[in-house]
Formats: sequence, C-alpha cells, structure tokens
Amino acid sequence: MSDLSDLDRQIEQLRRCEIIKESAVRALCAKAREILIEEGNVQVVDSPVTICGDIHGQFFDVKHLFKISGDIPEKNYLFLGDFVDRGYHSVETFLLLLALKVRYPDRITLIRGNHESRAITQVYGFYDECMRKYGSPGVWRSCMDIFDYLSLAAIIDGKIFCVHGGLSPSIQKLDEIRAIDRKQEVPHDGPMCDLLWSDPDNRKGWGVSPRGAGYLFGPDVVAEFNRTNNLDMICRAHQLVMEGFKWHFNETVLTVWSAPNYCYRCGNTAAILELNEYLQRNFIIFDAAPQDTRPKYLKKPLAEYFL
Repeated sequence: MSDLSDLDRQIEQLRRCEIIKESAVRALCAKAREILIEEGNVQVVDSPVTICGDIHGQFFDVKHLFKISGDIPEKNYLFLGDFVDRGYHSVETFLLLLALKVRYPDRITLIRGNHESRAITQVYGFYDECMRKYGSPGVWRSCMDIFDYLSLAAIIDGKIFCVHGGLSPSIQKLDEIRAIDRKQEVPHDGPMCDLLWSDPDNRKGWGVSPRGAGYLFGPDVVAEFNRTNNLDMICRAHQLVMEGFKWHFNETVLTVWSAPNYCYRCGNTAAILELNEYLQRNFIIFDAAPQDTRPKYLKKPLAEYFL
C-alpha cells in the first residue's frame, strides 16, 4: 500500500459495498497483521467506547449502525467477533472493518468470534462467498491468517471484561488468557475454544453446552471470576436475543447482539452499547437498515446457512 490515500480510496470503495482487488486484500492483511501482532490476547481498551455484538456479514446494517452511533474515527468501537458467515456481504463487511483498523488502529478493536475459523467458515458461507466473488480461495486464506491474530478478549478501563462467548473452567485469572498462544485455528476444546463458544445459563457451576463446544456457566462461576479479577461485569455476544441485548445474573453479564433481522428473516431488533468515560451505559436499539438503502435481493430471506 503506497500511502494513506490508497487506503482511504479502498475504504471508500468498501463503504460502497464494492470488493477490492485480491492484491489489495493481501497488502491490507499484511499491514493489519503488523498491527494485530502487537495487541495482547486481552486487549486493553479505554472508554469512551461503543460495543457491538455479532454482525455476520450484514453490511448494510453495519453501515446503518455507524450512521446511528457515529463513524470512525469520531467514535471508538469494540466489535465482539462473528464478522462473517450467514449474511450476503461477509467479504465487504470484514474488509471494511479491517481497513478501518489499519487506518485508525486506536479507534477500533476487533476480537475473535467462533465464526472467525477455517472449519466454521467452510460450512456457513464465508468460504463460498470468497470463491464466488474472487474465483479462488486466496482472499479467504488471507482473512483466515488475520483471524489467527485477533485478540481473544478485551478489558475496558480494567473493569469490563469483553469476550465473544464466555468463560472457561480452565481459566480463573485474566493472566491465564494472556498466556494462551492464540495464533492458530480455533481448537475443538480447551480454554481458547471456551472463550469463543461458551454461554451463560441459570445453573450452578458448569454444564455441557448443546453447541458441542464450550460450556454453560452459572452465576456462581461469574461471581467468582469477577471477584478474582476485580471486574464489574462481563460483556459478550454469541447468542441471538430478540430485543438486541439481555442482562443475566443480576446485571453481571450482558449479551449484545448487533445483527438486526438476523439472516434477513428473524425479525429481531439489534443493539449496541455506548459507554462514556465514566462507564455510564447507553443502549442504542435499532432495526434493519431501511429497504431503500439495500439491494433488491436482500428483500428475500437467506435460506442457506440459516442458523
């Protein structure tokens, strides 16, 4: 990439939902890797910041989100993973966020979700989309390499622990997350897998997850983890909630979901969480982007890759 004007041009192209050349994707990923390799497994994020949950390639809804809440670099954002799969525009969605990360590295934090994985993207749409749009798996491979460098979690002002899925019976302290070698495909089990796959559940202790990966964890587990690490709360994504956000366990765990009308047919609203410099909370609830801002084919539901 010769200079910032090249990058700005690519950002404008991606904002119009146009793909960029494969050579440009490779260069963008190389630059992103240099930035991400410096970030920790538990990336430190300062308030004020806006937290976004799953977006799953719903490009026009992400544009709508930026319109409602404010654009980068005016606002700081933390995305909790699951950028790709199931939506029609995973390529443009992820590459736009990645280009914004390269252009404004201190303004946007991207952490890994369970869909940022070779195995999952070959089943739920991203691989097929890359093949359809580029005619070869090169762009998919470049994105997979970047997924391996994404942080596993973030911590806001030392008080709010942010992760895609949830907790792990193998992890009591944040330092144990910091010690993981994250630069790999998501394993089928173990602490890295658990962080990306687990869910809160009204139970005592740990339970078997119906997802086949990760665990279910109860309020006692959360209380202990928060106490040990001097945290106020855990913020995560990973589960569709029809109202866009949901509190668990006496407001110690929060689920945020940012893909409205998920898969173009679920009828749910979406939410993002704005935190000011005092960590005071403001939820923004939003519906899918207006019909006149999206292509005609998005008016039909997406049958394949659904749930």
